[in-house]
Amino acid sequence: MTEVFLKRLSSSSSQAQRGISTVLLVAVVAVVALAAAGITALLMNIFERKQEAAGASRTLVEVTADTTDPAKWGVNWPKQYDSYMLTATPTRTRFGGHGGSEALPDQKIERDPWLKRMFLGYAFSIDYRDRRGHAYMLADQENTERLSKPQTGSCLHCHATVMPLYRELGGGDAMKGFEASYKMSYKEINQKLHDMGHGHAVSCGDCHDPKTMKLIVTRPGFINGIRALATSNAATPFAPSIERWRSGDKARAYDPNQDATRTEMRTFVCAQCHVEYYCSSQMPLTLPWGQGLRADETEKFWNEVKFSSGERFFDYKHAETGAPILKAQHPEFELWSQGVHARSGVACADCHMPYARDGATKVSDHWVRSPLLNISRACQTCHKQSEDEIKARVDLIQTRNFELLQRGGTAIVSLIDAVVAAKKEGATPEQLKAALELQRQAQWRLDFIAAENSMGFHAPQEAAKVLAEALDYARQGQLAATTWRQP
Repeated sequence: MTEVFLKRLSSSSSQAQRGISTVLLVAVVAVVALAAAGITALLMNIFERKQEAAGASRTLVEVTADTTDPAKWGVNWPKQYDSYMLTATPTRTRFGGHGGSEALPDQKIERDPWLKRMFLGYAFSIDYRDRRGHAYMLADQENTERLSKPQTGSCLHCHATVMPLYRELGGGDAMKGFEASYKMSYKEINQKLHDMGHGHAVSCGDCHDPKTMKLIVTRPGFINGIRALATSNAATPFAPSIERWRSGDKARAYDPNQDATRTEMRTFVCAQCHVEYYCSSQMPLTLPWGQGLRADETEKFWNEVKFSSGERFFDYKHAETGAPILKAQHPEFELWSQGVHARSGVACADCHMPYARDGATKVSDHWVRSPLLNISRACQTCHKQSEDEIKARVDLIQTRNFELLQRGGTAIVSLIDAVVAAKKEGATPEQLKAALELQRQAQWRLDFIAAENSMGFHAPQEAAKVLAEALDYARQGQLAATTWRQP
């Protein structure tokens, strides 16, 4: 009996084992099949994406360094071109931009009359408008009332696709052509550009190599400026390539196109134009970076520059006070360099031209605009706070700087009033020398933030410091103008 039971038990066990083995075999076959299907699907997807990516960069028409019409580049890179064309779309945030449909943006000097008073004696007291997108950068310049005053051809350095003209003026050498352009009038240079078929605003070839699409800097003014910065003693934590160049063989000049990283180039191509500069018929367009990028460092640079007459550099002399004034342009790069984003390796393009996915391709958004209008891709790739919280933080920073700016404008007007009153009472330029110098210092700092297009956001602490100094110098100047009779 026992033997029979054991035989039956053994037989049942063998059958069970065979059953388990069969189930396992089926499971393994199923897993292998699923894996094979998954791998096949993955390989097919990769192949499709590679084909898609290859198609995205396929050259359909030839473009060269002399191809300045963005539409021709757009045949090869339609996604980038389509987003670039969106720069013609009115956009506005609380502290900047143009949200209307009129032919030209609103006048800043009407909205903030202290600006007009501050710029008396200079063309910006005639016409100073809100900014618009890149698509308008040449048209808005061509239509500004500032052209009622003589302007140099250097003004087109950033507002037009000037490189082909520079090469022609310099016999193939763009730097020589650039150096010759300041001696020509704005109307003369602009007419030449249109006659040559290059009457366009910023175009693809200003920032991209036409063969490889690699980022490049083209503007001679920037190249001169960044080389001056590299040879200075100023700290440049935002540009490690400059630090590497400084520690190497400096027999060769710093070359951003050769030395800078791609991350740095995503800022440098913007810094070709979004900077402080001087252009007139007195000297070639100059970026004042030989002492550094801070407001006080650029001021020191300008203070050491002299005209051919031997007179200390100035942009204009104030119409009411006679003070030799420094006029800031739009020092976005300079202020950004002092902020936490710069120190963290965040480039201009990361916020103003963030990447977007289109299938297998990763495309920079060429609709250059405020990050506040594109928070999900411009801000939330790094900051995990909600959109409302991010907006609130930015608004707080900008509001505080705006309030300081307005206080500074009031203080500047009080200083000007005090100088005018002193002159009526018989004060001489020598007796008002201290007040006029303080006006120069105060206006430079106030304008450094007023002309910069982030309302201090690019470097909040630095902006607040600069504005506080502007307030202090303005009130010191007001006091000096009211005590001029004292020995």
